[in-house]
Amino acid sequence: MITRIWHGTTSLEDSDEYLKKMREVALPDYKSTPGNMGAYVLHRIEGGVAHFNMMTFWKDIESIKKFAGEDYEVPKYYEFDEKMLLELEDVSRQFDTYQD
Repeated sequence: MITRIWHGTTSLEDSDEYLKKMREVALPDYKSTPGNMGAYVLHRIEGGVAHFNMMTFWKDIESIKKFAGEDYEVPKYYEFDEKMLLELEDVSRQFDTYQD
């Protein structure tokens, strides 16, 4: 299994609306992709900004490519991301994931 992690930040003013969009748009999109094995959005307030980590679980790299495209380390952004994120990070990280 592969775990994919993406990070983004918003202003405190946009935090609630961004979380709502992640839950209504991004999570269903991830979960509807063949090979997705789960998706979670993590949220915390720190240092005057809202942090979001998207943690998704995938069968394999090919499954991630179905979601993100051939260059699978590049994050997939939605229209609302450009309006609310403080910056568009240029990488999502993939980790081989093991469970006993």
